[in-house]
Amino acid sequence: MSLFIRNYKPNSLATVYNVKLWRLNSTTADSVMKKDDEEEQEFRVLDILKKKDRMQRRVVRRTDIQPDRADRMALDQKWGNVWPGPKTFHPSSVPLPLRQGYVPKGQAPPGKKANAELMKIPNFLHLTPPVIKSQCEALKQFCTEWPSLLNSEEAIEKHYPVEVITSDYCHASPSIRNPLARIVTLRFKLSNLKLDKHSRDKFIRLVGERYDKESDLVTITADRCPVRAQNLDYVNYLLTACYHEAWNVEEWEKDKTEEDMEYYEWNNNASKKSLVNWFMRTKNEFKDLSEDEYRSFDVSVIPNAEEYKEAVSSLMNDGESVDMVRKYGESVRKLLGLPEKKVM
Repeated sequence: MSLFIRNYKPNSLATVYNVKLWRLNSTTADSVMKKDDEEEQEFRVLDILKKKDRMQRRVVRRTDIQPDRADRMALDQKWGNVWPGPKTFHPSSVPLPLRQGYVPKGQAPPGKKANAELMKIPNFLHLTPPVIKSQCEALKQFCTEWPSLLNSEEAIEKHYPVEVITSDYCHASPSIRNPLARIVTLRFKLSNLKLDKHSRDKFIRLVGERYDKESDLVTITADRCPVRAQNLDYVNYLLTACYHEAWNVEEWEKDKTEEDMEYYEWNNNASKKSLVNWFMRTKNEFKDLSEDEYRSFDVSVIPNAEEYKEAVSSLMNDGESVDMVRKYGESVRKLLGLPEKKVM
């Protein structure tokens, strides 16, 4: 600026040139300043549409060049070679229009492409019927033939009277163990155990509600131990302990009378004595028998005595009902040789 003032001469050509030059520079500076002020007043818009279009066109071209494996898969392709075992879901390998995910009502769930719901859950795409059949064929060489004698449920029950029931679970969890897998159930028929009358009655009272009278099944379940093997050992121990305890006869059991019995025993009651005395009188035999002789008397020699015995025992043990009373009346009529009652 000092140089311009020093060389300034009024009314000279240099002065006119310098003035024009100065004015040109100042005008350019003003326009630049005005442009900067406008840019400060307005925000610049970021345009990404063109770039997105280019990316989409690039993806389309790449898809045209390299199609998915599902599109290139032959119709006779063996699925066991594509999906041989359990693995994370891969959309390009599955030629199925799978959908998974929650959407508002009225909309279709997301497809298989970039679907996190399909990738984070376990799938069983490797367990198709043809693959399972081929795997079973491969395992046959390591298996033994089914015994020919076990050709019916009765034969299986005869040779394998004890049944052990366990459960295995497959679920998505941080741990592969399920707490319900530790539960073990032991089931068998009480008639398969070698028990006499006393031990059978005592065994039923030891197991309590675990015995089903209609099916004659005893069911023992254990879940108190953390491991399945421990619960299996525990149910075996319970069965062994109950069996041996049923055979034990305590001293106080010998002093039990008929009034102390928990159930009605026909052979030890007056009903059998009355039947035996009546039968002996029909044969013109008059003699007194001891208690042991009454108990050991074989009532099978008396016609219709077994039916009468069952009717009286059921009536006393199961309680009175219309069917029980009717059955008892029919057995008495048959025993005495009376005609059947006509139903009006």
